[in-house]
Amino acid sequence: MADGNGFLGGRLLVVAFEGWNDAGEAATGAVRALKDLLDVEMITEVDPEVYFDYQFNRPTVSTNEDGVRVIGWPGAIMYGPTTPGVLNVPLAEDAQLRVSGTNAGNIYLCIGTEPSRSWKSFAAEIVDAALAADVSGVVFLGAMLADVPHTRPISIFVSSDNAQVRAELQIERSNYEGPVGILSVLSDAAETAGIPTLSIWASVPHYVHNAPSPKAMLALIDKLEEVIDVVIPRGALVTEAAEWEAGINVLAGEDEEMAAYIVQLEQARDTVDSPEASGEAIAQEFEKYLRKRGSDGRDGRADGRPDGPGSRPDGPRH
Repeated sequence: MADGNGFLGGRLLVVAFEGWNDAGEAATGAVRALKDLLDVEMITEVDPEVYFDYQFNRPTVSTNEDGVRVIGWPGAIMYGPTTPGVLNVPLAEDAQLRVSGTNAGNIYLCIGTEPSRSWKSFAAEIVDAALAADVSGVVFLGAMLADVPHTRPISIFVSSDNAQVRAELQIERSNYEGPVGILSVLSDAAETAGIPTLSIWASVPHYVHNAPSPKAMLALIDKLEEVIDVVIPRGALVTEAAEWEAGINVLAGEDEEMAAYIVQLEQARDTVDSPEASGEAIAQEFEKYLRKRGSDGRDGRADGRPDGPGSRPDGPRH
C-alpha cells in the first residue's frame, strides 16, 4: 500500500495493549514478534504507580537468565530504532530473522497493559512521547471476540477516523458506537495532537477465547506488513497457527454441539464470502424469503438464519 508519501512516508508507531482490546493475545503477540525482529531500544516507560491498580493488574514474579527472581510490573513501554531512519537490509543468512523493507528503520513500538485509571493523563503521556520521537502516524492493533469459525481465514478490519488516511489507503471508517478501550482514547488524543491514525482489528473465535490465537496474530502481521510496507518474517507462526487450528478440530470432534455450531458459523461465513452474494442476489433471496414466510422479515434474515453469527460488523470496539 505504501508509496513513500503521506501517512506511510514517516515514522510509524505500532501500538497494542493487553486487556479488552487483545482477544487471544493476538495484538500484543504481533507487536512482541515485531520487537524481537527489529533493532529497537526503549525510549520511555510510564510510571505504573500512577496508572495501575495492582489488585486488578497484579505484578508477576519470574526468574531471569541469572537465576534471580524478579518482580515484573504492569505498564507501557515505547521502543524506537537504535538508528532511526536507517534501512534495515538483512544479510542473506539473516533474512528470515529481521524485518526488512524501505520503512523498517522508521518503525516504533508501544506495548503494555490497559491502565486502570487516569486514561486522559496516560494518553497524553504516550502522545507526548510520540511527538518527541517525531512520529508521524500511529497504527493500532486490536483483536475482538466474534462469531467466526476457526477454520476460515481470520477476518481483518482496517479503519481510520482520519479522512486523509482513508482516502490514501482506501479504507473505511468504523461505525461502532458504545464502550471503548484505551486504543480509542489514544487514537482520539493522537488525532487531536495532529498525528493521523489507523486501526487494524482481527476477529477471534469466541469459543476458544481462553487460549492465545497464533492464527489471529499471523493475520494481523500479514495485514500490518501490507499496510506499513515492510517484510516481516513469520518464523514459527505459520506452524503454530496450523497446530492451533488442528487442536480445535480435535476438541470439536469430541463435542457434537460444538461441531454443529462451528458448521453453522462456516455456512454463514461462506455465504457472506460467496461471489453470488451480490446486492441483487441478496435482494432476490430476501424477496423469496418474504414470499415463503408471509411475514415482514423482522424475525430473521433473507437466508433464513437469525441475525447474529456471520453478520458483517459495523466495526470493531476500539
